[in-house]
Amino acid sequence: MAGGNFARPKSGIGDYAFLLFLLLVAILGTALAFWGGRLLLAGGSPYYVLMGLALIAAATLMLLRMKAGFHLFAVSAIATFAWAIWESGTNGWAYIPRTAWLIAVSGILLLFWPIARRRISGLSGKAWIAVNGVLPLAMFLSIIVPITWFPGAQLADSDDVAARPKEDFSRTTVISPDGNIAASNDETQWTAYAGSNLGNHYSPASQINPANASQLVKVWEYHHGDMPKQGEKVAHLNEATPLQIGGTLYSCTPRQIAVAVDAATGNEKWRFDPKVEYQSLAGNGANCRGVAYHQQASMTGQCAQRIIWGTADMRLFAVDARTGQACADFGNNGQVDLKPGTGNFRNGSAAITSAPTIIRGTVVVGGQVIDSDVRPAPSGVVRGIDAVTGQLKWAFDIGRTGVTTAPAEGETYTLSTPNSWAPLSADDELGLVYVTLGNPAGDFYGGERTPAEEKYGSSLVAIDAETGQERWHFQTVHHDMWDYDLSPQPSLIDFPTANGSRKAVIQATKSAQIFILDRETGEPLVDVTETPVKTDGAPGDKLSPTQPMSLDMPNTMGRPSRDHEVLTEASTWGLTPFDQMACRMDFVQARYDSAPFTPAVPGRQSLIYPGHHGGMNWGGLMVDPKRGLVVLNNQRMPYLQGLVERAELDAIGAKSYQEAPGQSKGYRVQQGQPYGATKGPWMSPLNQPCIAPPWGFISAIDLRTRDVAWSRPFGTGYDNGPMGIPSRTKWEIGTPSDATGVVTAGGVTIIGAAIDQFVRVYNTETGEMLWETRVPAGTQASPLTYMLNGRQYIVMVVGGHARIPTKIGDSIIAWALPQ
Repeated sequence: MAGGNFARPKSGIGDYAFLLFLLLVAILGTALAFWGGRLLLAGGSPYYVLMGLALIAAATLMLLRMKAGFHLFAVSAIATFAWAIWESGTNGWAYIPRTAWLIAVSGILLLFWPIARRRISGLSGKAWIAVNGVLPLAMFLSIIVPITWFPGAQLADSDDVAARPKEDFSRTTVISPDGNIAASNDETQWTAYAGSNLGNHYSPASQINPANASQLVKVWEYHHGDMPKQGEKVAHLNEATPLQIGGTLYSCTPRQIAVAVDAATGNEKWRFDPKVEYQSLAGNGANCRGVAYHQQASMTGQCAQRIIWGTADMRLFAVDARTGQACADFGNNGQVDLKPGTGNFRNGSAAITSAPTIIRGTVVVGGQVIDSDVRPAPSGVVRGIDAVTGQLKWAFDIGRTGVTTAPAEGETYTLSTPNSWAPLSADDELGLVYVTLGNPAGDFYGGERTPAEEKYGSSLVAIDAETGQERWHFQTVHHDMWDYDLSPQPSLIDFPTANGSRKAVIQATKSAQIFILDRETGEPLVDVTETPVKTDGAPGDKLSPTQPMSLDMPNTMGRPSRDHEVLTEASTWGLTPFDQMACRMDFVQARYDSAPFTPAVPGRQSLIYPGHHGGMNWGGLMVDPKRGLVVLNNQRMPYLQGLVERAELDAIGAKSYQEAPGQSKGYRVQQGQPYGATKGPWMSPLNQPCIAPPWGFISAIDLRTRDVAWSRPFGTGYDNGPMGIPSRTKWEIGTPSDATGVVTAGGVTIIGAAIDQFVRVYNTETGEMLWETRVPAGTQASPLTYMLNGRQYIVMVVGGHARIPTKIGDSIIAWALPQ
């Protein structure tokens, strides 16, 4: 038309990019609305469907050149940030799935300002910058500031430390009437799995302290050479803690090869290969947590000092500690077959993985039985073997009350009974060994359990080491349906009460409770409350109406506290809003009774918290008897568990290990019972835990006050990440952990255990991290420390764990202060 130009400006590449981006925002909104709608219909949060609809409308209006679209986006973005604050509090990790995507959308929109102001009339530049610049910056800071500068560490300060009494809290050792070296907690030696029979993971060594720990250097590295073989499907689990006696380290490799190494140089002295059969290793994994040492005062010559350990094919070996030669006087030329009497089952169904406990000349040994496989299953009998002859001294069999002899030929110990697979503790002064029992066969269904199994499942039992007779027992979980078998090693201390000091045992649990009992009588020294719980489990099962809880001690469900953490839909997490929605859907559809001990039922998943790994697991506690502090590493990892009808399992051909190894199709088959089971960590589609970090803590509890002295997330994502891709970041995200550490008289806590490849040293009194070092493989073994030739060494097996998984290696590494 003459006299004017009413044509719109030509569109350039920027215009098309802007239009394409708005289209993508509308598609994002459609996905949020669709999946959010499904979540809403299931009973979950309405946020996602509302935000999805808002994004569709906002993008459409801006495509139509209407500024109302931007205003709608601005309101939605501000509402999202407010919602994220309301759900997440100060946990920076929790903001990631809630706001990280919006930071990206807003940041890109900020770049499109020159295009937007030309295409959409009436837009305010200040408002555009505030919504797409200032607001996403605030969202970013809400993530990065807590993660980087306030990572959830709650440390003790100098006033806290100064206020603690200075007198020693407990004795560090007990007297052994027969001179048992394992009773001795000596700074120059490490005489039993946890330092001594007391099970405290404590050393009186004090050369390394908070003032000099940062100067630690590696002094030697030994390679035992036991690595996975090509083509074999054997999981290597390096969980051994060596002994150190007389300048020699004694350890075992995953295939249960015993090795002796010079404790000052790392040079190998000898090795002994028991040649464990492949089938047994394939069933239980290649795993050996340690060996035991026995010295017979009345003997001289060969095998006066001997190393004793068990194998995955249920044999017990004894070799000369100086030469590695088999002890001819022990059993059949140095070995004892422990399979007789346990039942006629496939090799690998039962195994010995933990170091035996030696007390009063008796080798006390239990054994691992494959979980939730078949019923009847191998017997969980615990036996006492003469440390010199290898002859049976007694058998503790819960199905034969008072009978401690072997069964007659052709008969068995009671089958399917709770087994004892983890490290044990002993009081050489009292002559008692403290045995932790798991749950009976058919872990997740108990309708066919016997009265004896109901009585002893998941219990701590004090047994007379010379006779095998029970002195007392204490059950930590009634009618255990959650795989909360009692695996943390008991810790023995002197505990102050209103009536004076009492010999006590501290028993941590997978069920997150910490019990303190009189170790002579089993009487609780800290109140135990029978707490009502739900009982509506599977048809045919009968659950306990109460469960024992130690409410006056901090629990280990998450960050240690006297309060039990209760999960909500807001607890869920993911790296994106979509995998978080998947976790939210799991939560709203699962059964969860807002407390421990939610029953599993057929046809529906139950959310189990704490998860089946705990709480605490086999690594046990670190107890500083000098300062009265318990240091522990625990995990915060819920599981999903369900029951599956037998007919359904039969229809898909799921087989037990007994019938066909490797053919369980992912199910806990529980052959011989009405139900099989499913269980596993509650993970997102991107294989990340479904609750926001932290997923693990290291903490200290003051035994005098029973309060948490300090706590901090434990472990980083350096070697882990979404879909198995390492993040290579050292933020303290907090990871699950396996094994434990050691505390010392010098005031330091030394630990690997997390699922990153680092060894760390902390100040035991404050929680401050003093030193960390990178190692070549995973650290799922507990360390030891000792003084030798005037120098304190820290030693750790660094070999990884195939089932966590962490990187596999074959190292034993020693660190010390520079000479």
